[in-house]
Amino acid sequence: VQLQASGGGLVQAGDSLKLSCAASGGTFSTYGMGWFRQAPGKEREFVAAITWSGGTIYGESVKGRFSISRDNAKNTVYLQMNNLKPEDTAVYSCAAALRRPVPTLPQFYSYWGQGTQVTVSS
Repeated sequence: VQLQASGGGLVQAGDSLKLSCAASGGTFSTYGMGWFRQAPGKEREFVAAITWSGGTIYGESVKGRFSISRDNAKNTVYLQMNNLKPEDTAVYSCAAALRRPVPTLPQFYSYWGQGTQVTVSS
């Protein structure tokens, strides 16, 4: 499975941004999909995940602000990010997992896309 993330950019605090992750080469609908982020000097952090059937899980720091969704017909998973804060600045990566239930730990994801930079200015 190949994953291609896009949609990052430079925004101001309070703005919104929507990331996309397009998958190819596999049966997308069977994978749990996750978003992780990593800021400079910090460990990779779980952001959100969605099961093959649409169930969602969120990291504590993004609950109520971020929303993950998927379109199995387009082989794409999305991350809608609202009310962005400077501490959301990081490289965001998408990943695919066959493990069920959908994991929140990165070591249980089998496939990773390249990251997309999100920078939030204050």
